[in-house]
Amino acid sequence: MSYSPPDSIKPFTLDIPEQELTELKQLLQLSRIGPKTYESTQTAHDFGVTHQWMTETKDYWLNKYDWRAQEKYINSFPNYTTEIEGLTVHFVALFSEKKDAIPILFLHGWPGSFIEFLSLVSLVQEKYPATDRPYHIIIPSLPGYTLSSGGPPDKDWTMQDSARVINTLMHNLGFDKYIAQGGDIGSFEAQLLAAEYDSCVAIHINMLSTQHTPEESEIQPYQKKGIEKALQWRERGSAYGLEHASRPSTIGFVLNSNPISLLAWIGEKLLEWHDETPPLDTVLTNISLYWFTHGFPRSVYPYRQIFTARDRIELPYIAKPFGFSYFPFELFPLVEVAVREKGNLVQYRQHEKGGHFAALERPREVWGDVEDFVKLVWGK
Repeated sequence: MSYSPPDSIKPFTLDIPEQELTELKQLLQLSRIGPKTYESTQTAHDFGVTHQWMTETKDYWLNKYDWRAQEKYINSFPNYTTEIEGLTVHFVALFSEKKDAIPILFLHGWPGSFIEFLSLVSLVQEKYPATDRPYHIIIPSLPGYTLSSGGPPDKDWTMQDSARVINTLMHNLGFDKYIAQGGDIGSFEAQLLAAEYDSCVAIHINMLSTQHTPEESEIQPYQKKGIEKALQWRERGSAYGLEHASRPSTIGFVLNSNPISLLAWIGEKLLEWHDETPPLDTVLTNISLYWFTHGFPRSVYPYRQIFTARDRIELPYIAKPFGFSYFPFELFPLVEVAVREKGNLVQYRQHEKGGHFAALERPREVWGDVEDFVKLVWGK
C-alpha cells in the first residue's frame, strides 16, 4: 500500500488578500529611503546596503515585482498545514508512493524560509517519479516563521520547543524514523532533534558553531577567502544578532511597521551572505513573506540562545551519525578537523562555491551530499 498523509494534514494554498497587496504598495509609496551619506554610498557594502540599491529595489518592488507570479510558483509545490500544540504548522512535502521511502526533513534558518529548498524539490521531482521516489521530502516553516504561527505570547518559546513541534510533525505524518538536514537556525534544530529524539536517526548540516581557530596547515588554498570573510563578519557583520537577542521587542516593532525597514534589514543579509548575488525576485519574495505574515517579530526568538550568556544553549556532542557540507562563503566556514570535534562525523564534503543559503545557491550540490549521506547511514 502506498503512503498517504493522515486526515490531520490539510492541503494549503497561499493566497494573500488583494487588500494586503494594496496596503504594501501604499506603504512603499509613502516610505522614505533617507538621505545619501558617506556610509550609504560605499559600493563595497562595508557599512550595509547602499542608497542606490535601496532606491532601485524600492522602485522594482513597487512597480515591477509580481507577487502573484511568485505565489503561483510557491503553490506549484504541494503545501500543507496541520495543528500541533495550538500552532498552525505549514510545510511543503513531496510524498513518495513507495511504502519504504526514507523521510528527510529540511530545516531553514533566519532570515530564510521554506522557499530556500524549492529548487532542491524540483531536482528530486525531475530525478524520481512519485511511484519510484526513494524519499519523502518534508520542508516545514519553523514555528514563528512566515506561514507557521508562533508560540503563545505568555510563553518564552525556545528552539527546544520548536524541535518538539517538528518531531511531532514527523510522528503525526507516520514516520517513526527520519533524517534531518539544516543550515543556520535549522542546524541548531537538527542537532536538538538528534540529541533529544530517538526517531531522528542522523543529521546533515552545513553550519556549526565552534570556538575552533584553524591552524594554517589545516586550511586549503580555496578556503582562505571564506575564512577571511568569516573574520570580517564576526567583527563587523554580527551586531544584528545581538540586537535580536537583547532587544527583540524593539527591533520587532521597528521592522514590522515599515516594508522599507524590513527590506534594508533582511536584504542586507540576503545580499552579503551569498557567494553570488541572488535574483532580486527571490530576495523580494522572501521579504514579502516576512511582511505579509508579520514574521519578523515572531522569528527572532532563537537568538537569545545563541548570543546571550544567560540563555545560551549548550548543544551536546553529536553522538548519532552526521554529515557536513562545507561552503566557503558560509558565515564561519569550518575546516574538517573543527567539524570532527563536534560529533560522530561520517561524511564531510567540500565545495569551492556557495554561501550561507546553500540550498538556494547550490541546490544540486546540497541534494547530492544529502542523498549520498542518506545512502551511507540509513538502516545501518
